Amino acid sequence: MKKKGMNITVGIFIGLVAGVIVGIVMPEWLNTVLTVIATIYMSALKMMIFPLVFTSLVMGIIGIGDIAKTGKIGLHAICWYTGTTALASGLGLVLPRVLRLGQGAHIVATKTKVEAATFTGLLDTLENIIPANPFEAFSTGNMLQVLAFAVIIGLACLAIKEKAKPFVDLCDSVYEISIFIISKIMYVTPIGVFACIATVMHSNGISTMIQLAQVLIALYITFYVYAFIIYGGMVKFIGKYNPIQFFKDVAPAGLNAFGTCSSSATIPLSMKCASEKIHIPEEITSLTLPLGATINMDAVSILMSFMITFFASALGIQLSLGTMVTVLACNVLLSIGTPGVPGGAIAAFAALCPIAGLPTSQVLGVYISINTLCDMGATCVNVLGDLACSTVLKHTLHLEKE
Repeated sequence: MKKKGMNITVGIFIGLVAGVIVGIVMPEWLNTVLTVIATIYMSALKMMIFPLVFTSLVMGIIGIGDIAKTGKIGLHAICWYTGTTALASGLGLVLPRVLRLGQGAHIVATKTKVEAATFTGLLDTLENIIPANPFEAFSTGNMLQVLAFAVIIGLACLAIKEKAKPFVDLCDSVYEISIFIISKIMYVTPIGVFACIATVMHSNGISTMIQLAQVLIALYITFYVYAFIIYGGMVKFIGKYNPIQFFKDVAPAGLNAFGTCSSSATIPLSMKCASEKIHIPEEITSLTLPLGATINMDAVSILMSFMITFFASALGIQLSLGTMVTVLACNVLLSIGTPGVPGGAIAAFAALCPIAGLPTSQVLGVYISINTLCDMGATCVNVLGDLACSTVLKHTLHLEKE
């Protein structure tokens, strides 16, 4: 298994490098072909996301066998995700000002129609978390509602015990089927990542990368320094796990997230890495990984703050302390609602611009042109954060895989 895992990791890395090179020089007809391949790969992964998430969460709660313990895992995970997101958002606001990014940049006015994410209060979020129609939650891809429904079903199964056995057996079968299909998809992951990266490079072009190289380099350094210091430090000092070994173990999930720009689509691979490499019990990962793909957006929070500060500097707009605090608070809430799919951060950025006093129409087009390039690194770090949380909880809650 270790040899197969290493081969897949190497294959994914080769796919990433080859995708960058081919994406720069490939003709339009090849882009069309690779777009089809990338779409099929993403659809194959997404096909099993909700069956896997729902059944694994239900089975995880039943496996815990204790309602109090389920709540304990969920509370610890939410505290972790909220705390690290706030920290990341603050870092994204401060660092660009220290590096003086954006000074001397020239932002060209563009007109781009994007529906901004609605900024709602905590009570509105809580109101909508319970699905009035669970089937609609599945069909529309509302992960928070699916998670809430799975928790309710799992707790109900715990309460009625034997009467729920037929349903529990069905969930167990669906879970095993999902795992089997995902294990087969793993073998074509290097090809899928290659197609995804190549089409991304072809769409953006090398000129975009050159023009915004300073911003992208600084952003990526921030992403990964944050991941190695914060996640690595917490894994070592709280989770009592070798951080170097941790990053090696989760490399397949991280590289897949980098290539696909989707933390939701990477859930199956994250579960595989957590189970087979770090030996985290399913009762933790069945809750922390789907929940993390929905609300743990540390790197997206860095990205949003980073870009708000960069554009403000480029346009000569001074961000007051009060404005920065407001942006930070809104950023945390908006990042929680950012979908774990490619381009999910665009709507959140469109909502933050007027909050920060930026002319949305003038900066949004520039942001969209580099969004995917930023999103690749952000998604990778988000997935690493989900797995770091799971590793820490394994130790702090004293739970071991049987």
